[in-house]
Amino acid sequence: MNIKQAFSLAMKSLAASKMRSFLTMLGIIIGVAAVIVIVSMVNGMTQDVLNEFENLGATTITVTVRGRGGNRSVSIDDMQNLVDDNPEYLESMTPNIMVPGMTAKNGSTNVDVSSCVGVNENYVPIKGLTIEQGRGIEYMDCEARLRNCVIGSYVAQELYGYTEAVGQEIKLNGQSYQVVGVLEEKADSAEGSADDIVIVPYTMASRLSKSFTMGSYTFNAAGKEVADKAQELIDGYLLGVFSNTNAYSVSNMASMIDTINELTDTLSLVLAGVAGVSLLVGGIGIMNIMLVSVTERTREIGIRKSLGATPWDIMSQFVVEAITTSCLGGVMGILLGIAGSYAVTLLDMTIALSVPAMLISFTISAAIGIAFGYFPAKKAAKLNPIEALRYD
Repeated sequence: MNIKQAFSLAMKSLAASKMRSFLTMLGIIIGVAAVIVIVSMVNGMTQDVLNEFENLGATTITVTVRGRGGNRSVSIDDMQNLVDDNPEYLESMTPNIMVPGMTAKNGSTNVDVSSCVGVNENYVPIKGLTIEQGRGIEYMDCEARLRNCVIGSYVAQELYGYTEAVGQEIKLNGQSYQVVGVLEEKADSAEGSADDIVIVPYTMASRLSKSFTMGSYTFNAAGKEVADKAQELIDGYLLGVFSNTNAYSVSNMASMIDTINELTDTLSLVLAGVAGVSLLVGGIGIMNIMLVSVTERTREIGIRKSLGATPWDIMSQFVVEAITTSCLGGVMGILLGIAGSYAVTLLDMTIALSVPAMLISFTISAAIGIAFGYFPAKKAAKLNPIEALRYD
């Protein structure tokens, strides 16, 4: 018996008992669909996270200086000189001073600001922010210690409503400042979001925070392709100053993106493995039904053997039937997985269909047909034709 004949017999056998065939495939269908939906969801989540990091800037390098006591330290001028001396690797730099517990006030209206940061003129372009009204912090604001600030859309709405915020007076922790710019809305102007922010010159932030030491810097590399080398340059400079890597830390978005990719790849494998358990259950179901089928068709097997069918003919018939069952289940599972993935988008989630996941899950379903169909097929091939003919 050739493969074509065995496949024809398999299709007739499956068609003769449609409901039982469907229930046999059900484990495979659910397993394949679950793998595809889970991998699509993880891929979509990964894309969203990576897009967020891309928006933050793939060329951004964050430096935290903790110091180690003594007279070893770095100043803002030192960091700026590092940028000026290495234009092929570094484009710009801004110091960052966080001001905790900031309260912004306009008249009788108060807002507890979730984020207040002191920076220089490079902060807005480095962070990829957009000024919707007015302007950003400029060099002279820092140099002349001007009491100017830029506020987020949430702060602007809470304090000024529909009134033009630019040019208005605002009190930050009781000190009077002038609003020179308003950032473009990024997070629906929600409290605690990226729109809940006040930006001031770093020279004034040091007074607001009562901290005159600079411990955080953000650099912008000259390009994605040199981001790693720029990080190495900064790391080498700080190591030369402090002679101890515990005195500082340097990280860039590119390395963080690589880390996220590794984590999500691992997560995909784990979740796909969990979903793949149902494929194993489906394989056991196929083996169980095939054993029942062998028992039900014992007399048929006896007749075929008495007419000259070899053990290989009998075995190939049942193995092909098992493979056909699992492959049909795999195809139906892929279709269900695609439909399920698009249904997930109704929950406002991003999905990214994975062709490799489809191919791998289908290949596994075919392999399960071979593995779990072999034992029933071998049992059928070993039946004694005389005893098989007696079977009623």
